[in-house]
Amino acid sequence: MMRTLSYAQAIREALEQMLREDEKVFLIGQGVTSPWYVGATTTGLVDRFGSERVIDTPVSESGITGMAVGAALAGMRPVLVHPRLDFMYYAMDQLANHAANWHYMFGGQLSVPLTVWGIINRGGEQAAQHSQALQAVFMHLPGLKVVMPSTPYDAKGLLIAAIKDDNPVVFIDDRWLYDLSGEVPEEIYNVPLGKGIVRKRGADITIVSISYMATEALAAAAILTKRHIGAEVIDLRSLKPLDEAIILKSVKKTGRLIVADGGWKTGGIGAEIVSRVAEKAMIYLKAPPRRVALPDTPAPASRVLEECYYPKARDIVAAAAAIMQEGQ
Repeated sequence: MMRTLSYAQAIREALEQMLREDEKVFLIGQGVTSPWYVGATTTGLVDRFGSERVIDTPVSESGITGMAVGAALAGMRPVLVHPRLDFMYYAMDQLANHAANWHYMFGGQLSVPLTVWGIINRGGEQAAQHSQALQAVFMHLPGLKVVMPSTPYDAKGLLIAAIKDDNPVVFIDDRWLYDLSGEVPEEIYNVPLGKGIVRKRGADITIVSISYMATEALAAAAILTKRHIGAEVIDLRSLKPLDEAIILKSVKKTGRLIVADGGWKTGGIGAEIVSRVAEKAMIYLKAPPRRVALPDTPAPASRVLEECYYPKARDIVAAAAAIMQEGQ
């Protein structure tokens, strides 16, 4: 049965259902019981499942990540929360050198069924150390899957798929999406890892979007429609595995490409996608692709500067207008 839930409520429902369904699932992380850290995503879970399965930890990112990796190797299915994605840098040794490699190094005889849930907390004067979008960092590492939902439906379905997966999945969400509402089934369901979705059909330009930027891409597409430009909006959902086929199919139809990402431009998701299109669909391009992403500077602390710093629909519209003019 479909109901309307917020993005945060959809995450909470996924966690509650998986904690209830599988005794091997537990939730662990700093502030995991506090709305200040994780919003409404864990409300009431510690009361229902107890502090042995909903575990609030001290500030020790490397230590708790190592504990979660060990628990996963022992057959548990931990969901590890990092409420500020920035501090996952402290956990990189555990993730990059250990969790990501065990399955390969032991010839498939060991698995690490670990979900690492990181939250981008950008905006609101969070500044440079509490707002970083590090998806490209994790996408770079073999052995890690990386997903970024943009709707309540996908937030629940992708989180369940991540928890059920037998090897580490980095689930990244954006606090700017937490109040977004949408239809969500009541039952347990999966959104497959590695599959993007076309949110809007169009014939003139392809906009590949990630996480919160999918909402900005749809807003941009609405503006472009009024200018008689048909934008096809792809919500990537999964960065690794990457749904290359959905991108190439669209670009072959439209001949034009924009990638809209909330991370930094240099070495980012856009660079990877543009490269793949150049390798496999270059002859279909009518104009050079564009990337809409963060400038190569740390996030500002001023609200006035934030308004300029974070890309919006207006930036996608401007990129589309430039491409259309170049491709005449």
